[in-house]
Amino acid sequence: MWGNPRPRFEFATKPEKFGECNEEEEGGYLAPRTSFPTPQAKVPDISTPSIASSHHLPMPDSKKIYKIALLPGDGIGPEVIDAGVSCLRALTSLPSSAFTLDFTDLDWSSAQYKKTGEFMPKDGIETLKSFDAIYFGSVGDKDVEDHISLWGLILPIRKEMQQWVNVRPVRILPGTRSPLAGVEEIDWVIVRENSEGEYAGQGGITHPNSSLEVGTEVAIFTRGGIERLMHFAFKTAAARDGRLTLVTKSNAMRYGMVLWDRIAYEVAKEYPDVTMDKMLVDAMTVRMVNAPDSLSTIVATNLHADILSDLAAALAGSIGIAPSSNLNPERRWPSMFEPIHGSAFDLVGKDAANPVGAIWSAAEMLGFLGEEEAKKKVMEAVERVGDKGIKTRDLGGESKCSEVVAAIVEEIQRAG
Repeated sequence: MWGNPRPRFEFATKPEKFGECNEEEEGGYLAPRTSFPTPQAKVPDISTPSIASSHHLPMPDSKKIYKIALLPGDGIGPEVIDAGVSCLRALTSLPSSAFTLDFTDLDWSSAQYKKTGEFMPKDGIETLKSFDAIYFGSVGDKDVEDHISLWGLILPIRKEMQQWVNVRPVRILPGTRSPLAGVEEIDWVIVRENSEGEYAGQGGITHPNSSLEVGTEVAIFTRGGIERLMHFAFKTAAARDGRLTLVTKSNAMRYGMVLWDRIAYEVAKEYPDVTMDKMLVDAMTVRMVNAPDSLSTIVATNLHADILSDLAAALAGSIGIAPSSNLNPERRWPSMFEPIHGSAFDLVGKDAANPVGAIWSAAEMLGFLGEEEAKKKVMEAVERVGDKGIKTRDLGGESKCSEVVAAIVEEIQRAG
């Protein structure tokens, strides 16, 4: 009814134009197996305000240097970012490594907000523009309302850096079991709109603290935003097995979501080799549980994909293993890579956090920087460790976070 399962995914090459907001710069779009395209050989135009400084380029008789901004954030964020950095340092210490990573730790967090009233300094966004990538942990604190922490840190970065697509690969890793009986393989890519939609930030409260108080939340859907996302999703699907599922709620939301559907079908005409089907978001939750093999590439709005990807992570074994990439496909600004889990204060200081989501996110970062072989080494190490049964309690194991990290580092070093 919904098609057949397909092979694992690998990520594709470079994009066409993505709607009205595309820049005439080199870039790549996500396609299968969790790898990103290698940047083209063309030297970026350093007259543009891009991350095009010399650390992008191979220097004679020297290693490439990538500048990475570390934003550990709150809760277990610092622990899992430390885990990822340990793996990255092990990788770049190998004699075979052709690059190195220059880390800068930025203490932008809820703790900082409670001290100063700001999550980041006034020039925070300008500071981030000088980096090649951003490696993010988590945000959220019981003493700070969630909407304040989200809008104080991660959402402004996504918006100002034009990270308009969020890509979340979903896979059952070796040694990990799905809670779904008889399901041994899930291989999805969720393509999430990341700049507008339900998280556009439009709305307000009138007549506050009175019996007439009203709150409005306005979702914004633009032709340019939808078109570029749909092209990205169709290219991703085309590079996988040619199947794309469009998630919608156009039966009840009769303006923005109707436009969403209509533009998806318009773009579909440009991709005759991709088969698209449409699912209402509520029915999609049932399909993900009852027929996971029927799904491959999934495209959804900011809110819908946010929710569905958490369900997807649970179906793949644990939210602790799930990575995500906030991409600026034009590569005008740095992209940001983060595990999708939250700050999990109940695990802080117990050496119990699952580091795999952060380590997988670090691997995605390497792929987007063009270091595919390095990415492959990290993911193969993660898979070998999982296959040995070295895993944290959320996956049914008994290992501590530090033990999982040590095992992955050892596998990276052994692989050379």
